Amino acid sequence: MDGWTLPCAWHRLKRAAPGLALGCLVAWTVPAAPAERTSGLVRYVADGDTVYVRLAGQTDQQAVRLVGIDAPEICQGGGLAARDALQALLQERTVELQIQGQDDYGRLLARVFIDCADAGRSMVQQGWAWSYRFARQPELYAAEQQAARAGRLGLFAQPAPEPPARFRRRHGSCKVAP
Repeated sequence: MDGWTLPCAWHRLKRAAPGLALGCLVAWTVPAAPAERTSGLVRYVADGDTVYVRLAGQTDQQAVRLVGIDAPEICQGGGLAARDALQALLQERTVELQIQGQDDYGRLLARVFIDCADAGRSMVQQGWAWSYRFARQPELYAAEQQAARAGRLGLFAQPAPEPPARFRRRHGSCKVAP
């Protein structure tokens, strides 16, 4: 269980049967998660794997890098399409964040959930991002990437899409800030 299964089941149960949910609350206990959890409103989508979120109880926006994916740079082929896909999914929506740290640029590293659906998984399933391994963590979405490739979805409709890491080594990054 990844730490979201039970809370998301609870979320669905509350919507479907509020009375039953109250009874289940007494029976269920949610184990402590290793990562910090919070929520916020997505105010800006910079590219296919970076959003700016106004965290609950705060007025400033925080840059958030989606853990487990690597989308094309905004100036790279497919970069605008990847950004548009993430924007359609998250822009001006309240999301749940499972914060796992911070990167060298000061962005929060987090898994991002919208209505209990993993936004990173969705981006890879649609073919708009590669499954990507951060630090010592395993690749989260390798199977989804393989299926997107096989289905020639999104970026994988191209014969040889260039992975963003290779593009950055050759051209550098194309940062976009709100």
